[in-house]
Amino acid sequence: MHKTRVSVVIPCYNEESYIGNCLSSIFAQDYPLELIQVFVADGRSTDKTRAVLSSWNERWENVHMLDNPERHTPQALNIGIQASDSHVVIILGAHAEMFPDYISNCINVLNDHPEVACVGGVLDHVNENRGAEIIAKAMSSPFGVGNVRFRTGGQPGYVDTVAFGAYRREVFNKVGLFDTDLVRNQDDEFNYRILASGDKIWFDPSIRSKYFVRSSFEKLFKQYRQYGYWKVFVNVKHKTVTTVRQLVPAIFVFTMVSLILLGFAFPAFWSVFASALVLWFLVAMGAAMAARTSSALLGGVVLAFFILHVSYGLGYLEGIVRFAILRLKPRSSRLETTR
Repeated sequence: MHKTRVSVVIPCYNEESYIGNCLSSIFAQDYPLELIQVFVADGRSTDKTRAVLSSWNERWENVHMLDNPERHTPQALNIGIQASDSHVVIILGAHAEMFPDYISNCINVLNDHPEVACVGGVLDHVNENRGAEIIAKAMSSPFGVGNVRFRTGGQPGYVDTVAFGAYRREVFNKVGLFDTDLVRNQDDEFNYRILASGDKIWFDPSIRSKYFVRSSFEKLFKQYRQYGYWKVFVNVKHKTVTTVRQLVPAIFVFTMVSLILLGFAFPAFWSVFASALVLWFLVAMGAAMAARTSSALLGGVVLAFFILHVSYGLGYLEGIVRFAILRLKPRSSRLETTR
């Protein structure tokens, strides 16, 4: 019989189109509803999000709307965590929905693995249009995002990070809350601290959620450029490179730009640049086909791969210059996230 109390913490800002379905998925769980509390930390939304939340609060006393004047995600997470008193805290995005057995599977896996501080599972990408379908294919491929198992799937096992994790309450007492200096990558940084403290993180594909994918290449570019930029900020804070896969896009961009510049001085390098670009293209085509991409979407997926690699790499290189070399603080223009 279930006795574990669970809090679901949701950062939210201008999510009137998604927050209702997100909450519906929580109250469709096969887990006892009397053991679930929901804390939505809203960043003073200017659309109808607050009206939606108020209507939910009128129907369900275990839905709590909290004010997040800072608007950023780590502040929202901390507000929700501090307002809760449950045994387990689950982080959820307002653009996400839980499968009906999400919470029960999280609790079962935590019970089966007492050595882990956090568990998480697979994101099933939901495509609302053709652009989102293309981007989802790229983001589900190891070539697109590396060995990130919550995006690509895989066997149960220890990992370095998860999305929408279920955390034991004790972990916050041990390693602290989410870092409010971070606009992006706050979950990766928090999970790094968990591992650095000696605790473990477990991935299990039975834990499933839906995530509504960005539908434009422009938004994808901005998002992953921010990821790369803020990853360096995390590295400088902790004086270490937290994962090897983060280096690959930066090395790719640096190499290609270097070959272009060398080509102006030494024309022989143009053939090296062309060969490298062709090689990348062939590998990208192979990865797109391995992802069972239809012929109609093949070119779009290859373009999405290119955007993922270049945007993250550019952001990372910018972060190296700003944080590692010049030792400056983040630009004010980087303090706003994109959706």
